Amino acid sequence: MARRRYQPEEFQPEIRRARVERLILYEVTESELEMLSRGIASDSVYLNFAVALLSVAISFVIALTSTTIESIRTFTVFVVLASVGGISGLLLLLLWFKGNQSVVSLIAAIKNRLPERPATQQQGSPTPNA
Repeated sequence: MARRRYQPEEFQPEIRRARVERLILYEVTESELEMLSRGIASDSVYLNFAVALLSVAISFVIALTSTTIESIRTFTVFVVLASVGGISGLLLLLLWFKGNQSVVSLIAAIKNRLPERPATQQQGSPTPNA
């Protein structure tokens, strides 16, 4: 029995394409791409830890204000945890904000490379005679 050879045309998928009105491409250098990936990855960690630490701090502050704690040792632990959680959470939130602003400014710099679109005449409109 002879083996049938498959032609490449048999495996071609149907490709349907919808027209895009306008497509803008921005050229990005490798260093900018690395800065974007590094900034986005580290900033999300800062934000996650900041939210967790601020939640812990708020919980301990609520516990301190809503109950009476008889033991001085327990009271000291609650105050230290609330203080350390609040301060470190705020510092991490500040680091996230600074890093996020650098990513936003880098994206703005990349977008500003695009020159302004010159005014073009609409199709079908007559050209003025000078």
